[in-house]
Amino acid sequence: MSTVVSKARSKGATAAKINGRMITSEEFLDWLEPGTLADLIGGQVFMHSPVNLRHASLVNFLDRLLAAYLEEADVGGVLHRETVAVRLSARETFMPDLGYFTASQVSRMGSTHAAFAPLFVVEALSPSTAKRDLGMKFAAYELHDVQEYWVLDPDKLAHRFFRRAGDLLEEFALDSDKISSTSIAGFWVKRTWLDPDKIPKVSACLKEILRSSKRH
Repeated sequence: MSTVVSKARSKGATAAKINGRMITSEEFLDWLEPGTLADLIGGQVFMHSPVNLRHASLVNFLDRLLAAYLEEADVGGVLHRETVAVRLSARETFMPDLGYFTASQVSRMGSTHAAFAPLFVVEALSPSTAKRDLGMKFAAYELHDVQEYWVLDPDKLAHRFFRRAGDLLEEFALDSDKISSTSIAGFWVKRTWLDPDKIPKVSACLKEILRSSKRH
């Protein structure tokens, strides 16, 4: 292990620069251990804050609903929750709250990380991450071909949804209660389902989604 990374670990890996230079994605990936949750943004290491109950409830719901849909609809691909590091560039490696990889992408994944962006990404905001999720991380996801980016706000419920339009991620469904995914065929949610205080049953939501897909 490099001296740079050893020093990063000894300081909790929160320093922006070590020994006068930023660290690389390779050093970051070498430093990561199971259970360590962090992002490397512009060569700087940002540890994930402890998740509060509202954040966890909302991400848990969407994780279970989407996983159930992928299985029932036989869409294929794999959903990862904050466990797979995504190397986007030499100094950008993220661990998104949720990331969906197609079957084709899965076949190209390494044993320790993905060297490309997921098709679909979900990040849930917290006070400490909001600026990064809608700023530096947004720009990196946009640059590296993420096709759809959902930014959930567990506290204010000001959820935002972005989809690929050429080189950009453009916002959609601003005033819509039904948010239809543009990258996962047939999957959608109601905005009212995304309230941590009123999380519905996954089974009921899944039945509604599947019924809708059969009608079309």
